[in-house]
Amino acid sequence: MSDLTLAGWLARLEQLHPSAIDLGLERVRRVKDAMGLVPAFPVITVGGTNGKGSTCAYLEAILGAAGYKTGLYTSPHLLRYNERVRIAGQEADDAGLVAAFERIEAARGDISLTYFEFGTLGAMLQFVDAGVDVALLEVGLGGRLDAVNVFDADAAIVTSVDLDHMDYLGDTRELIGYEKAGIYRAARPAICADPNPPASLLDHARQIGADLRRIGQDFTAQRPGDHWAYRSADTSWPDLPLPAMAGAYQLRNAAGALAALDCMQTSLPVNAAAIHAGLARAQVPGRFQRIARAPELILDVAHNPEAARALAATLREQPVAGRTLAVVGMLADKDAAGVFDALSGEIDGWWVCTPDSPRARDAAALAAELQRHVQGVPVSIEPDVKTALAAARSAAREGDRILAFGSFYTVAAVLDHAASQP
Repeated sequence: MSDLTLAGWLARLEQLHPSAIDLGLERVRRVKDAMGLVPAFPVITVGGTNGKGSTCAYLEAILGAAGYKTGLYTSPHLLRYNERVRIAGQEADDAGLVAAFERIEAARGDISLTYFEFGTLGAMLQFVDAGVDVALLEVGLGGRLDAVNVFDADAAIVTSVDLDHMDYLGDTRELIGYEKAGIYRAARPAICADPNPPASLLDHARQIGADLRRIGQDFTAQRPGDHWAYRSADTSWPDLPLPAMAGAYQLRNAAGALAALDCMQTSLPVNAAAIHAGLARAQVPGRFQRIARAPELILDVAHNPEAARALAATLREQPVAGRTLAVVGMLADKDAAGVFDALSGEIDGWWVCTPDSPRARDAAALAAELQRHVQGVPVSIEPDVKTALAAARSAAREGDRILAFGSFYTVAAVLDHAASQP
């Protein structure tokens, strides 16, 4: 297998296992144990329906500013697989990823692994080889049975609990909350940044004896003006800069990250200067990301009702003189009705498209769903993201803005198109 490029490996990994998603830890644990893959550094695991990527970005930026060598594993990627693995703030190179995959292949024997399981083990291998000071692991799906959970978290954060991936996690917040809480560990910090968590999450944390810390009770994020303050029973970080990422909900994500660091001050001490620098520096592509002006073009990966409600609130917080026009493409398994309900009052014109994914919802079917939730607003159907974006730009007038959202695939297509322009 040593002659395979990274692209070759990724194509191979997509075919190795009968299903793309196969929740469970037995197989990945057997390979982990065969490799003796036991990190000697602290691990912070981040799960939740929304806000995982932003929370990981705050942790990476703050810890990096404090002088720590960080390892960050996130998913999915937008343009390059390398985005998923970062060491000291830099994307892993092809050679390192390929070498990690080769070692996993040699160790797994006849044990079948999914694409994500291969990637999770590969990321941790690189972190060990690089001698990082701390690993930050973003859960892929759920928590309890996600491959990331094969590594015991020294601190775990659940950012939010809402309805998504219901085919795998259940169709209520109680069922989903239990799955998310599976990343918590006995006697270790268990951060909950959801202000109204389901009882199942709280009950599980208490049953296993986790050190549960809840936003609004054990720690707070208060914004008196153009700054904010984090406070817990033992710590006060006042006069913090507002996060660089837009949206009031980002204070919850940032506070969740600070709560974990607050609990880990003995093993990973950080000072106020590092926190200030990290909050001002942290960015994640596709989270209310502006990439153009005249007309303004905003990208957001929001693809479930909770994320859509947060996106709608941010649009209201940052009004424009003209209209807001939307380019939307979604996957078939997403709650499009809930997303459109959340955003219907904020959009003045829609261009519906089919993202480039076998899991995409056809644009015509998505438009039919949209028209059940909006009245008196024009809806156009386009074959793909690029065509929809061009049509929206043609319709835009001075003072208008364009929002492209609904899926990582939709945002990736816009970014890829932007990168190809002179």
